[in-house]
Amino acid sequence: MAQAEKKGGLLWKSSASKKLLKEKVVLMYDEIFMTEDPSKCSPRFWEELFLMKVNLEYLESKLESLDGEELMKIKDNVNCLFQRCIQALGEEHPIRVVNALQTLCALIRGVHQKNKSTSGFDIINMLMGFDRAELCMKNLMESLDSLLCAEGSESLKSLCLKLLLCLVTVTDNISQNTILEYVMINSIFEAILQSVNPYIVKLSIVDDEATLNGMGLVIAQALSEYNRQYKDKEEEHQSGFFSALTNMVGSMFIADADEKISVQTNEAILLALYEAVHLNRNFITVLAQSHPEMGLVTVPISPIPTTPVTPLGTTPPSSDVISSAELPLDADVQTSNLLITFLKYSSIVMQDTKDEHRLHSGKLCLIILTCIAEDQYANAFLHDDNVNFRVNLHRMPMRHRKKAADKNLPCRPLVCAVLDLMVEFIVTHMMKEFPMDLYVRCIQIVHKLLCYQKKCRVRLHYTWRELWSALINLLKFLMSNETVLLAKHNIFTLALMVVNLFNMFITYGDTFLPTPSSYDELYYEIIRMHQNFDNLYSMVLRLSTNAGQWKEPASKVTHALVNIRAIINHFNPKIESYAAVNHISQLSEEQVLEVVRSNYDTLTLKLQDGLDQYERYSEQHKEAAFFKELVRSISINVRRNLAFNTLSQEVLLKEFSTIS
Repeated sequence: MAQAEKKGGLLWKSSASKKLLKEKVVLMYDEIFMTEDPSKCSPRFWEELFLMKVNLEYLESKLESLDGEELMKIKDNVNCLFQRCIQALGEEHPIRVVNALQTLCALIRGVHQKNKSTSGFDIINMLMGFDRAELCMKNLMESLDSLLCAEGSESLKSLCLKLLLCLVTVTDNISQNTILEYVMINSIFEAILQSVNPYIVKLSIVDDEATLNGMGLVIAQALSEYNRQYKDKEEEHQSGFFSALTNMVGSMFIADADEKISVQTNEAILLALYEAVHLNRNFITVLAQSHPEMGLVTVPISPIPTTPVTPLGTTPPSSDVISSAELPLDADVQTSNLLITFLKYSSIVMQDTKDEHRLHSGKLCLIILTCIAEDQYANAFLHDDNVNFRVNLHRMPMRHRKKAADKNLPCRPLVCAVLDLMVEFIVTHMMKEFPMDLYVRCIQIVHKLLCYQKKCRVRLHYTWRELWSALINLLKFLMSNETVLLAKHNIFTLALMVVNLFNMFITYGDTFLPTPSSYDELYYEIIRMHQNFDNLYSMVLRLSTNAGQWKEPASKVTHALVNIRAIINHFNPKIESYAAVNHISQLSEEQVLEVVRSNYDTLTLKLQDGLDQYERYSEQHKEAAFFKELVRSISINVRRNLAFNTLSQEVLLKEFSTIS
């Protein structure tokens, strides 16, 4: 007996070209692709069609196989199929509803694929006809609204959301998506907010407290899942063969091992967090709400209150709300919040900026932190000395340092973790493909945090030396790679920002550094590393005195170095004199500090204006190109993930298996 094989919905005899069998639904699709109305010969055609299990692959590939002229010949049947699908969404029989939803997905994607290669081809006209488009889309959106609001299958609601995603992501560039206009006109915002799904955060920003908390939980859960997957892979690498080999031959290959730890980033959820933080200042309180760390314990979800909730936004968040972190009674359970989860996520994606998706994610993380660093209420929580957390940031494996033990991490205000993240980035990305834009954003975040500390006289107990050391090493890197970097970047913009951070500490450090000895240590670091500042001055002086494109930016750095050079020129001779008088070849740190403390009075510094001022973040017009490309990338990724297997109705059929 000859064996049969199935191809494109058809069953063929392998030994002959004679057709043996064709699925009934495929036969019905073929009738739709004829020029005649399929219901003429079969009045119950449309009723029977939506009882058949959808063959997504055949339907979509059939649409793609037709050229523009052939497709226009069957336009009336395609319009009719689209309208019949919408009508079926109102049926009581859930199988018909499911099949109609999936058919719509295949129709929209198949016709849009054809639209890519056909000039003058209009998607609206092909799917529903110009004269009926407005009514069709109104009915479609109303049907989706009803399905999402009704009490019923979560899987069915998920399929509704997938259809909406098909509608809004079917083109790479959302501005070219003509269907999107109808989606915007016929709002189903309330219905989407009531659905349990990860997409609600992408649609709008609201001021209802319960909704904001729900958005925060959705974002936190998605980011926590990413962090968990990364940690699992990291532990897998550390406990495997490579770890044993590393112990034998040293850690010379450790960076290569880390490159293998890869988890797909989630730019969509990150974009949702950005929109919430950037557009809704009330969301800042959600960032700060404490809960047991996700993955360790089950976080109970509070029911939505039945009584009216007072909208946020009428009054600013009170300090009581921001700093009321209720810690768990169990000492073994780590307390967390959305901001901590986000910082951990950032510490992972910002490690490897060579990958395009991680570069976009890293940039968006820094933009989010920029918005947070500018917010008064976020800063109040970040700097609250009464609300401390232990934040285990991921650090890039490097040969010259050991991995810090999690248990040794101190509990500190959250701003310390933000500064740690910035220092970590500065130290680990001085490389050939220099991420200039990310460095600029990183330094800006540090500057904005310092401005808040200076303004509010917050004396933060932080290891400032690590920051100073990182900044000086960054200047050293810029100088060492002057020729290569200047071919691509204006390094003087970054150098000026770094120098002005030191000027901020010099001018205002006595108002926000934790102790007088911290201010002494600042001077000690400047004096100890004076050669780097001397070299920087020589470089910018050389370029500022020559005619060329770098004359003006180099001159700004020259002027900014005035107080740093004054400190070096004032203290160095006194230190040398002290060493000569006491016959000491090399002074200890304490001896240098003694010289510094006893010679402050004779030091003259110039007052520099504007050190505690900054330009606030603005999305338009500077970031428009970035977000346009990011949304395009998200759209492509979402469309790719809405593949045939994700639209399988197996789960749905199981849910409806009791239906007679």
